[in-house]
Amino acid sequence: MTEEKDTTPRPPGGGSSKEEVALELMRFIASTTGLGKSSSTAGFGGKALKTADEQVDALISLYERCRSVVSKKDE
Repeated sequence: MTEEKDTTPRPPGGGSSKEEVALELMRFIASTTGLGKSSSTAGFGGKALKTADEQVDALISLYERCRSVVSKKDE
């Protein structure tokens, strides 16, 4: 088995910015729930999105919610 290395640039100091944390959270949620996929699958899932524009809007909305949660954590 081969291991993939994360080559994503990190900010100075080794910490992750709020935007990076929110993006990773969004990716995890989207991949776990299947958000943004056009075909339906077995398991947990919401209402199927019909158009590419609806899928993009849903992902942007999810990212904004993730940023909001990450920002609240630091307060």
